[in-house]
Amino acid sequence: MSAQLKIDRSAMEARWVFPELNDEKIHRMMTDFSVPEIVARLLVSRNVEPEKVQSFLFPRLATDFPDPLALKDMEGFANWAAEAICQGKKFSAFCDFDVDGSTSAAVWKKFFNHLGIDLPVYIPDRMTEGYGPNTKALKKLKDDGADIVLMSDCGTTSFEVIEQGRELGLDICIFDHHEQGDHLPASKWLINPKRKDDTSDLDMLAAVGVTFLACVAINRVLRDTGYYAEKNMSEAPLKEWLDIVALGTVCDMVPLTGPNRLLVRIGFVQMAQHKNIGLKALCDVGGIKKDPTPMDAGFVLGPRINAGSRVHQADLGAKLLSCTDAEEAKNLAWTLNDCNAKRKSIQNDMMSEALDQIEQRNLAERPIIMVWDETWHAGLNGLVAGQIKERFGRPACCIAFARGMSGELEGRGSGRSVAGFNMAALFMAAKEKGLVLKGGGHAMAAGFTVEPEKIEELDQFFLEHAEKIMGGSEVVIEQQVDAIASIRGIRPDFVKLLEDNVGPFGQENPEPRFILPSMRIAMVDIVGEHHVRIQMTEADGGQRMKAMAFRAVGTPLGDILLKAKGGRLIHFLGQFKVNHWNGVDNVEFMISDACLAD
Repeated sequence: MSAQLKIDRSAMEARWVFPELNDEKIHRMMTDFSVPEIVARLLVSRNVEPEKVQSFLFPRLATDFPDPLALKDMEGFANWAAEAICQGKKFSAFCDFDVDGSTSAAVWKKFFNHLGIDLPVYIPDRMTEGYGPNTKALKKLKDDGADIVLMSDCGTTSFEVIEQGRELGLDICIFDHHEQGDHLPASKWLINPKRKDDTSDLDMLAAVGVTFLACVAINRVLRDTGYYAEKNMSEAPLKEWLDIVALGTVCDMVPLTGPNRLLVRIGFVQMAQHKNIGLKALCDVGGIKKDPTPMDAGFVLGPRINAGSRVHQADLGAKLLSCTDAEEAKNLAWTLNDCNAKRKSIQNDMMSEALDQIEQRNLAERPIIMVWDETWHAGLNGLVAGQIKERFGRPACCIAFARGMSGELEGRGSGRSVAGFNMAALFMAAKEKGLVLKGGGHAMAAGFTVEPEKIEELDQFFLEHAEKIMGGSEVVIEQQVDAIASIRGIRPDFVKLLEDNVGPFGQENPEPRFILPSMRIAMVDIVGEHHVRIQMTEADGGQRMKAMAFRAVGTPLGDILLKAKGGRLIHFLGQFKVNHWNGVDNVEFMISDACLAD
């Protein structure tokens, strides 16, 4: 599997790139850790150093769980929060509307429920309130009796609102993982591994990871000060909630390295036990009949949780994940499933119109693509931006419109980026120029709010910034390749070997990608209007394997697949998957790219 194949321009206009690996290092990995060559190759390509291999292959809570107190100010917060609990102070939570925020809310809810404390949770409306805290929401929490607001997945750059919350008499405690601005907000506590003065080396955590560590820290203080013994109650069953933590971590697309790898790996073992009745109900309506996987989280569970805030009600996901009644969980899960079906339909229409706009405005070759329309749904702009980025291999922004809390129409923009182009920095630069009202997020995914009359000026600013970053050079996508393979002899146990040793897969630990060289298409059809399904054989015939190319219809990839039946040889790039159907496991290939071989 170590041979190489040079592809400089594929169907998706990508260059297929093999990593430069040290063969001696690979051999040493095989010898020292008794792993097959393909596993050793993947470990080396993912820069897993020898001293880290043991914890990478076999992460354990007892030895690899991070110390919560390593986070800046966590020790002070935990002592303060434990004292506030003992004093009977009224807690509430304010969490973002995405999966990271919803899972954070569920973790807070479960922790305080275990203590016998009711915890009101506020999830802002995606359409009318937008991202982050607002004064109206904080005032409602205060009016409802809150003394303390636990704020997860937002707040780090909400300077004015946090100050207003302080003036209302609220102690606001922020648990975030977004980039810090020039200064810190006037919160009571700010726990964020991306603080400039934080030395924990935990900046890969999602907000739900930070939230979970906060619960661990509070739990320790309550235990050590005799709180549980005095009340004759058990400690919080924190390990049982790692399924929620794993879901939020995967769906927020943070790096699956270090502690995140541990949290996700252990979390999915926990998820397989189906102790969370909300998650169990969501698996049922999503058709997950086996143990859930990170792929299920990203493509089945996460989209349904997100769909509530996108097209219906923002707090449905948090309610489902913290639910304790099976019938309520079932109803919530079906509601979210219906929301997801509606979301798909609207998104498909938006994407079709966005592609028309890209063609009419000749945007396809720009270093950054920005599209907008007053009729689009503001809850789906990030998804469309992501599809455009995948389609054209360059940073993309999508703007839809909604009325803000002031009643004024405003553009809600979302951006999705590629390696080497910091989208959050771009939006923050636009904010400094006065071109956007709000802007920030992560390097690969960020958002902004813009006044409608400034959109064209903003478009030009983005273009000039992108040209400066990319130096006017042609944008070339690079698809990383792990090895060349043959479909002969690929069985489910091979896929399981990769998953058990190198998984869970996600950001910075991608699924292994293989090239299948010189294949023929024996059968091809379209599935669900947007996807292409094929059966392929090697050049000399013999064994067949099913393969799928999702969302390929109408793309150069789809065109190659639909036109090449029985004729020309094709190189395929993608991943092997096991399809569980009617009690039988079969290996299939998920096609991400292709190239004519002759």
